[in-house]
Amino acid sequence: MSKVYDFEAQTITGQPVRLDQFKGRVLLIVNTASQCGFTPQFAGLESLWKDYEGKGLTVLGFPCNQFGSQDPGNNTEIASFCQLNYGVSFPMMAKIDVNGPNAHPLYQWLVKEAPGILGTKSIKWNFTKFLIGKDGQVLGRYAPTDKPAALKADIEKALAA
Repeated sequence: MSKVYDFEAQTITGQPVRLDQFKGRVLLIVNTASQCGFTPQFAGLESLWKDYEGKGLTVLGFPCNQFGSQDPGNNTEIASFCQLNYGVSFPMMAKIDVNGPNAHPLYQWLVKEAPGILGTKSIKWNFTKFLIGKDGQVLGRYAPTDKPAALKADIEKALAA
């Protein structure tokens, strides 16, 4: 598999989603958590979604409970939390693993395409972000500490490509 479009996921409500439906769009893929110090980034991600959705950006949130058990709820509880607390309207996917033997195939591909510092092939924490170009290739990987607003220039460049 060589492009993001080769993968499928499930929405937070359990519907299958083929990522090829996003062909020609820029994607920002983020592993999220509801009880993390970085959880307020939901507001920044929502802001990016609102500012750039009409220009070709799709933000995809993938809840994950692998870091400090910071997203223990089920998909319904997570969806409710995101909506009530941050007004999240961008697509949220079903909870997945991003590391280890049960890591979602999308994340297995993402970490191969864009390794972390010193070439690590794992996700270090919640709110690691991957920017995908219109061609389905990974353009960049961003640390949990990188606030969503800091990605604007890279998003704009990808949208203009």
